[in-house]
Amino acid sequence: MAAIHIGISGWRYTPWRGDFYPEGLTQKRELQFASRAVNSIEINGSFYALQTPKRYAEWYADTPEGFLFSVKAPRFITHILRLRDVHKPMANFFASGVLELKEKLGPILWQFPPSFKFDATLFETFLAELPTDTQQAAALARQHEPRLNGKASMKAYAKKPLRHAVEIRNKTFAVPEFIQLLDKHGVALVVADTAGKWPYVEDVTANFMYLRLHGDKQLYASGYSAEALQRWGDRIERWAQGKQPADAHLIDPHHTPRRRKQRDVFCFFDNDSKFAPPSMHANCCNVSGWTNTCSPNLAGCRNQEYCHDASRANPHPADHRHHPFHGADG
Repeated sequence: MAAIHIGISGWRYTPWRGDFYPEGLTQKRELQFASRAVNSIEINGSFYALQTPKRYAEWYADTPEGFLFSVKAPRFITHILRLRDVHKPMANFFASGVLELKEKLGPILWQFPPSFKFDATLFETFLAELPTDTQQAAALARQHEPRLNGKASMKAYAKKPLRHAVEIRNKTFAVPEFIQLLDKHGVALVVADTAGKWPYVEDVTANFMYLRLHGDKQLYASGYSAEALQRWGDRIERWAQGKQPADAHLIDPHHTPRRRKQRDVFCFFDNDSKFAPPSMHANCCNVSGWTNTCSPNLAGCRNQEYCHDASRANPHPADHRHHPFHGADG
């Protein structure tokens, strides 16, 4: 059966405190709390700066069994170096502690800026260098720069396939050659709902799907209606069954995805408005067959004992009127 992961982009935001997070919950316990409400979270701090093995190990310890993280790769590679001379920076990234997430390491997200145009040769080189499993990632990590000596993590605790997803924001990527490259390397194309600001594409190029929902009417600000969430739920169900929506927005309509009985799906809400009605989470999670992927509020927390303990300072946890769908880790 396909695994469906519904989560949020980050978890540490001041406006969440006293609303999604109960009054009295310490910042140190926010990840513990959030990871009992969803089954996957994007780590965004890794996009802005290298983290540390200690921090990744703490995130691992704070989350329950079966939880998965997505890790956003450094903008230094995608936005500043723009994929040129990135071998050492990639080694530094994987040496920074990513492998300390062990079996909770999910996809690596590579987001490219709107100004980044498709270059087939450059992209082929980049995709070919991506490690396909944790042992390859550990080998790459051992090639880190000297400045990380004594501060690097270079151990693969077990051999595990690595998944990579690419998010594009420039229309020059809308060519069949790009889809062929992703398919060749088994890298997913991110389905990004950005209220029409950047390309919306749904080509299937890997054994999993990766969705980022930023808002369908206003980028980073609008929530999703019950009808919109039902539409997303239907699409997710099709992808999880190894199929495609009949009205899929495709760069290459002639590309035939590899036949699979099922595909895992990762879906992250990323919304700067900080809060959205509980119905967003509830409706998205109530799609047939995957009601246990997340919970709309504390009353439906996946770990009742923990959430009861965490919410003692709030006498009415079920009365939350808001739920966040954007965040950032520390």
